Amino acid sequence: MNELRKYTLVLNIFLISFLPLISKAISSKDNVKEYNIVTYGAKGDGRTDDALAIQKAIDACSDAGGGRVVVPSGKTYLAGPFKLKSFVDFYIETNAKVLANPDEKVYTESAFRENKGEGTIWIGGEKLVNVTIHGAGTIDGNGISFMGAELEDSYVLKPFNVVDPRPHILTIIGGRNIRISDLTIQNSAYWTVHLIGCDDVVIDNITLLNSLKVRNSDGIDLDHSKNVRISNCYIESGDDCICLKNRREYEEFGACENITVSNCTMSSRSCAIKIGSENMDSINNVLINNCIISKSNRGIGILNRDEGTVSNVIFSNIIIDAHLFSDVWWGKAEPIYVTAYPRAKGNNKDAGWRFPKGQTEGKVGAVTGIYFNNVKCVSENGIYVGAESPDKVSGVVFDGVDVFINKTTTLPGGVYDRRPSNVEGLLKARTSAFYLDKASQITLRNCAVTWGKNRPDYFAHVLESNGVRDLKTINLEGESAFPAKFEAIKKQ
Repeated sequence: MNELRKYTLVLNIFLISFLPLISKAISSKDNVKEYNIVTYGAKGDGRTDDALAIQKAIDACSDAGGGRVVVPSGKTYLAGPFKLKSFVDFYIETNAKVLANPDEKVYTESAFRENKGEGTIWIGGEKLVNVTIHGAGTIDGNGISFMGAELEDSYVLKPFNVVDPRPHILTIIGGRNIRISDLTIQNSAYWTVHLIGCDDVVIDNITLLNSLKVRNSDGIDLDHSKNVRISNCYIESGDDCICLKNRREYEEFGACENITVSNCTMSSRSCAIKIGSENMDSINNVLINNCIISKSNRGIGILNRDEGTVSNVIFSNIIIDAHLFSDVWWGKAEPIYVTAYPRAKGNNKDAGWRFPKGQTEGKVGAVTGIYFNNVKCVSENGIYVGAESPDKVSGVVFDGVDVFINKTTTLPGGVYDRRPSNVEGLLKARTSAFYLDKASQITLRNCAVTWGKNRPDYFAHVLESNGVRDLKTINLEGESAFPAKFEAIKKQ
């Protein structure tokens, strides 16, 4: 007992003597120099454009070798375009908002270089190193201010001459070690978070809320980016929630690869998780796991339309809820969609800057090694897999993919959406749980199909395949929508 008391006394003396020093050492790690934007002239009255004050704070922080730029709580800071810089921790405090200036004239820098017809840059940065954007505050793109008249399920897009002034909220080009976390980012007029040629990126615990009526309002676009981890996010977007692509305007950055997405919840009027359609390079090594997709048009979509390739992609542990929306939005409630078709020719409105310079027609690359495991689908349409020829989509495995199909809207079905492509865009066909059209090495293992009570007469087969080579079905359960009328499996 005496020995125990002695050791206790020694420990207490140690803690009393050295704990303040330990505490000071720990706190010194967080003793980052701060640059409050109010100190540099920001008003925070929601009317004065504070972009210059924000830029001064960022410049001072970066010039000093780095630190934290603070957007203080309790106010709304209206701002036109400004640039982030290396070694800056951009911190938006609780109940603080950075709001995009609604004046279209202040947005002049194209988001896609010489291609000036697809939006501008609001918060930008190029060749950034070690940048963090975080805090419990809000970045608001003021998106409705840039829209035309409100329609039933969308907004009219205003006409423009050369530059489409709609701002993308965040555009980082050639960044390394980028961290985005804990924010609310909302109301984008165009793409929300666009990362181009970035390497080593973490996006965690953000809430991204765009109007479901705003076209082109993508959530997170990874463009020629590598080694990206997206996790624990909630995303609502009129257009795609998370999209991987390789745009031609930034082709020097190479492949989009080594991407993980986990523990995210999404809703979209277009496609919640999309790969493509712009892809002039390679998209590979992608893992998407533990996600919920609700009230969406498409759930998961691979749209290869250019010469780039898509390979080694795994989707696992995903719940998908898909419904029909109007033709304004691409997709016809396909819960899963894997395609490879050449892009529509240059005289089509969807062609734009998508072809190599001087060309008006392109080719499509292959989609290979795509794996779906433990995916549960509830939708008004079936899974669609299709390509220009069987070699363009191959090695697709559906393992433990269950499909429940039921008519839930008044919009007409019996259509698969192949836009934008150089084939019939809206393919009229009977709705089958798995519709395979020109593909090879397709495997369905331990999959099940059931039909709801609302069954229009175009609901048909468990599986319909046309021109598919090396199709394997192992323990495929279910019967057709109308067993007396259609066989469960139709092959031709």
